[in-house]
Amino acid sequence: MSEYPSGSNADRQMLARIPMEKLLDCFFLQIRNLWRVDGLYFLGIEGKFGTDAATEIDAGVWETMAKIEAKSLQKIFQVGQNPDVSTIMDLLRESSWALDQPFKIIEASNKKTVLGIDRCRTQETRLSKGLDEFPCKKVRFGYLKKFAETLNPNVKVNCLVCPPDKHPKNSWCKWEFVLQI
Repeated sequence: MSEYPSGSNADRQMLARIPMEKLLDCFFLQIRNLWRVDGLYFLGIEGKFGTDAATEIDAGVWETMAKIEAKSLQKIFQVGQNPDVSTIMDLLRESSWALDQPFKIIEASNKKTVLGIDRCRTQETRLSKGLDEFPCKKVRFGYLKKFAETLNPNVKVNCLVCPPDKHPKNSWCKWEFVLQI
């Protein structure tokens, strides 16, 4: 049995009997749970040690996650070495981060892609709880940069806007992926 996908045969058979709509609901619940755990850990660290310490820890965790996730998705979808920007974006769309961002805008070509998030669940949740905007630029930049460079070291990621930067109300962050030759 290959390393991917994981799970016992009994687990796979059980899941195969679930109607597709319910299986997708379960899948997205697990993605949301990943983010809930991430948020709860962050808030716990932030409450005890402050936003800077929590951000530093979070950034390191998400850089490691990016590398693991990029390699896993590359293997699952059988993507070769040094894929173009469009292929990297296809894999990023399958990542836990992107699947939890339903309000994304992607403008893609083979050499350059711009990814924008016009609504952010993390930021909206923080604001609804009376917390300040999360200065997520360091965390998100590290994740996206590591994800891209794991797949192709010739792809550079540039932050166009992300908190703590000032941003328009209808755009939380915007990222550019460029193939450098």
